[in-house]
Amino acid sequence: MTGHPPAVDGGPTGPAGDRPERVGADRSARLGPADRADQADQVDLPDSAESPPDPADLVDSADPHDDSDDSDDGPQPPFRDMMLGSIGGWRGMFDSAFPVVVFVLANAVGGLRAAVWSAVVAGVVLMTVRLALKQTVQQALSGFVGVALAAFIAARTGQARGFFLLGIWASFIYAGVFAVSVLARWPVVGVIWEYVDGGGNGWRRERLMLRIYTWTTLLWTAVFLSRGLVQRFLYNQDRTGWLAFARLAMGYPITAIALGVTLLAVRRARRVRLAGRPGTDPTSGTTVPADD
Repeated sequence: MTGHPPAVDGGPTGPAGDRPERVGADRSARLGPADRADQADQVDLPDSAESPPDPADLVDSADPHDDSDDSDDGPQPPFRDMMLGSIGGWRGMFDSAFPVVVFVLANAVGGLRAAVWSAVVAGVVLMTVRLALKQTVQQALSGFVGVALAAFIAARTGQARGFFLLGIWASFIYAGVFAVSVLARWPVVGVIWEYVDGGGNGWRRERLMLRIYTWTTLLWTAVFLSRGLVQRFLYNQDRTGWLAFARLAMGYPITAIALGVTLLAVRRARRVRLAGRPGTDPTSGTTVPADD
């Protein structure tokens, strides 16, 4: 019989079956090196073979003005709002100053008895306003109890300057607690911050965080100690008017400054820790133990 058997799968068999391959090979052989390179450039690569993006392009695409906090705290509110919230806002500053001003003015006009009752009435008014604004009962009562105790001490001592004794004692007690916490290597700022943030006690094994919390705690120790010393000196001099001025001037203004320094220092340290700089091992992600 002549002729070839039928093709399987629609393609020719035998010597003629591989003719297209030989033709393609002969054509490739006739192409020069430059032509073969041009031909290779025209071949479409599959999606999986595409080259990865340049890391520099990813960096350039980031917003250079984005100053959001990438720390492990998550998104943070504006610094001004954090600071005001920490000290109770503008209403907290007013509530702290109002009874003191009322007491001093009433004492200058009507004497100690009028000053004591005026301070108590001022405390009741502030408590009523807090409750009307649907603030917690604890906040309302704590403010009133402080004013009532100060007025009671003034009445018991029989002197207007006694109204400031509670604040003086409290300043010395706070200074002592903060100082002892530093000596015990449990700085109060770190304990409070990590407790609120739910960070546990791991920060005590990090040199950076332990150092920042220690220095900010010492800052607060100095604030409380200076407040107590200055007001105690004025108390011994029986300068009621200056006592009131020192109470207000060394209250919220200095507290706001100390809070600002604390917030800036701690937030910066937490960003540095997250970036793997001093205080954290960047290769393993484990913390570096603090020096004993």
